[in-house]
Amino acid sequence: MIELFQKLHRGLVVSCQALPGEPLFGQMFAMARAAVEGGASGVLLNGYEDIVLAKAALDVPVIGVVTHAYSDAEVDLTPTVEEVTAIMRAGADMIACEATNRRRPEGETIDTFYEKCRRRFPQGILIAEVATVEEAIQARQLGFDCISTAAYGYTPETAGRRLPTDDFAAFRDIRQVVTDCPVIGEGGITSPDHAVRLLELGADFLVVGSCITRPQAITERFTNAMQQQAM
Repeated sequence: MIELFQKLHRGLVVSCQALPGEPLFGQMFAMARAAVEGGASGVLLNGYEDIVLAKAALDVPVIGVVTHAYSDAEVDLTPTVEEVTAIMRAGADMIACEATNRRRPEGETIDTFYEKCRRRFPQGILIAEVATVEEAIQARQLGFDCISTAAYGYTPETAGRRLPTDDFAAFRDIRQVVTDCPVIGEGGITSPDHAVRLLELGADFLVVGSCITRPQAITERFTNAMQQQAM
C-alpha cells in the first residue's frame, strides 16, 4: 500500500468515465492511454471491462469504480460488495466507494458495507468518497485507507456547492481532521491553478475528470461564456 501511495504522491489521477448515452461511452480506455501519455500518475476507470484493459496495458495505478443504480438507494457509486467484487476481479489497485450518509441499497449502513468488503477482501485498498467532515471522520474510523472529497456538492447537506469555493474551504476542513491517511483532492477541479492550490493545501494527490475527459462539458464552458459576453 505504501509503495502505491508513493507512486501517486502529489500526482494527477485522470478520471476516465462516460455513462451510457454519452458520446464517448465505450471509448474511455483510449482516453486513459492519452492521459498517461500526458503524464498522469494514475487513472480512474468505471466498469469491469475498462479496468481490465487499463491493467493489461498501462503501467500506472488504476482506481476502479462501478456505477450501478438501485431503485431503493441514492448511492450509486460502487454501492454494494458485489460491485467491489467486480472491481477486484478486474484487477484494480484501489477501489473508490461513496461513503456518505445517503441511502444505500436495502437500507444497508456504511458500517455494514465496509465490514462486508473487509471480510471478503482484507487486503483491498478502499477509498471513501465523502462530502463532509463528519463523513470523513466516520470513514477513517471504520478503516478506509484513503479519503476523497469527490462527493462534496452531491449530497443534501452540500447540494449546489463547489469544492473550489472560498479557497477550497471544504477540503481544508477535511484535511485538518484527517491526518493519518492520504486525502485526495477531487471534485470541481477545472484548471491547473486549482490543482496547484490543492497541493499547497495538503492534498496527497488529485483526481480530475470532466475538464480533461468530457468534451461536451468542456465545450459547454466555452459556449456559455461566449453567450454571456454576447448578451
